[in-house]
Amino acid sequence: MKNTYDFAIVGGGLVGMAIAYGLAKRGQTVAVLDGEDASFRAARGNFGLVWVSGKGRKEPDYGRWSFESSRLWPTFAEELEDASGLKLGYSRPGGLNIALTEDSLAASVENVDYLYRQDARLTYDVLDGGRLRGMVPDIGDDVVGAVYSENDGHVSPLYTLRALFTAFAKAGGDYVPKAAVSTIERRGDGFRLDTALGTFCSAKLVLCAGLGNRDLAPMVSLDAPIVPLRGQILVTERVRPFLHYPTLSVRQTAEGSVLLGESAEDVGLDAGVTADIVAHIARKAIKPFPLLHSVNVVRAWGALRVMTPDSMPIYDESHACPGAFLTTCHSGVTLAAAHCELLVPWLLGGQLPPILDYFHAKRFHV
Repeated sequence: MKNTYDFAIVGGGLVGMAIAYGLAKRGQTVAVLDGEDASFRAARGNFGLVWVSGKGRKEPDYGRWSFESSRLWPTFAEELEDASGLKLGYSRPGGLNIALTEDSLAASVENVDYLYRQDARLTYDVLDGGRLRGMVPDIGDDVVGAVYSENDGHVSPLYTLRALFTAFAKAGGDYVPKAAVSTIERRGDGFRLDTALGTFCSAKLVLCAGLGNRDLAPMVSLDAPIVPLRGQILVTERVRPFLHYPTLSVRQTAEGSVLLGESAEDVGLDAGVTADIVAHIARKAIKPFPLLHSVNVVRAWGALRVMTPDSMPIYDESHACPGAFLTTCHSGVTLAAAHCELLVPWLLGGQLPPILDYFHAKRFHV
């Protein structure tokens, strides 16, 4: 392994590895400088949704960007499976936003209809109780309906990350663990990055370090106004197939286990698990899916999401240090295909996709 590269990627999560693989397969020399195993990693708390429906009420281009990534995901998943020999459990059957009351269903419809009127590709369908039970026979009697979107799907986030590592290595990339970056300096036309394993130099760098970007971004005159938001997830034993369509808080994996989630807690840097939130998640899942009442939970865990003030991504290049980029988002799975295929050409010197013009950090300082 050498110490001078075309690109240094700081952070080896879903965002960093998707970008690193995209660069390496385009012929760039790339080093991924990653932290410790115990570092805060959002990928551990990713629910595995490739989700479009409802995204972008504050800024419709977020919905469009998610749609573009969803459109690329079938080919992206096939490419990763071929490179790694892994099955990612990817499918796009469409997703369900389930409603237990008429008011919540009406609110969901209002949201997706607004987005559909901005972009007709953001399609949706409103399902009453009868149509929904035709698709999901085990749905509970208390469910009044759902919003369905054909654009939504799901995948295993951990298999995806593992496949990205394998594909990146096969493309010639260097992954350097236990190399948390302590300082970054502009040196001539490139950058010097000091780590616990020594110094690395690169012509360009991309900060994908999640919460670590808060400290790293100012070193290259960038701004990363991000905060942690804890999410807890439960996984059950394997059960018979009953849920073909992913939902926002319950999804059945390709192996048969069921993931339960959708908590959002402002607790600082605490990635722990709490009994009250675990109980809340379980009760919330049982109501639409009563069969889960008798299913055993085998594991629960927490992880810290990386959130901006408006929950949308940041894509920036430093004006003071050209060639230094910042990428941060909390939709690392959904946007992985877009990061690999549509964002990388910008990093290589092309134009930022116009759809991303809004997603700079200065939007928080106007």
